[in-house]
Amino acid sequence: MFFKYGKKEIAYLKTRDTILGDAIDKIGHIKRTVDTDLFSSVIHHIIGQQISTAAQKTIWERIKGKFGEITVDAINDASIDGIQAVGMAFRKAEYIKDFANKVKTGKFVLDDIKDKSDSEIIDQLSAIKGIGVWTAEMIMIFCLQRPDILSYNDLAIHRGLRMLYHHRNIGKKKFEKYRLRFSPYATVASLYLWAIAGGAIDGMKDYAPKKTGTKRLTIKNGKP
Repeated sequence: MFFKYGKKEIAYLKTRDTILGDAIDKIGHIKRTVDTDLFSSVIHHIIGQQISTAAQKTIWERIKGKFGEITVDAINDASIDGIQAVGMAFRKAEYIKDFANKVKTGKFVLDDIKDKSDSEIIDQLSAIKGIGVWTAEMIMIFCLQRPDILSYNDLAIHRGLRMLYHHRNIGKKKFEKYRLRFSPYATVASLYLWAIAGGAIDGMKDYAPKKTGTKRLTIKNGKP
């Protein structure tokens, strides 16, 4: 299943921003996979923190191979050592076990979160051990398919904005200007900004000032 958007969202963004509209035409429709199961999505995102997409994929395949369907009972019944054995850090295994326990005991009710506002969902998800604001926002996009998410904490979103609009940096005030411009379909704008950051349009460059004497930061292009 892919993130759902179509002509309505594209037409709106083109009306609001012709520069983004031109980029949308060049890139075409973007298919980004979503996982609509909130429990497995949270675990998937905890696994993916601070590691490469390739490493996340490997560990995710291992955990599915070990436990089969990623259910509350399967993870809650497993030991922390058993979870860690698939190749993740011990602390992440603790976070995953703690989350499964909270769901099992009713301290975190999966079905309740879907009807909450964006800000309420961020508050609830970021209260889970191992989940910060950025991870909560990625879960909102790639699981809950919330339509209006533009993450200030995402390095690739900043890179995409710099490349598209020729900015050297994006402060909070400037970022908020774009977020309001793209609203209520900021998530679709995010999909295109990630694609731009990843080199989807030939000839575009990053206008950030070059750093001297420091190691360049490798970004993950926003994918959890």
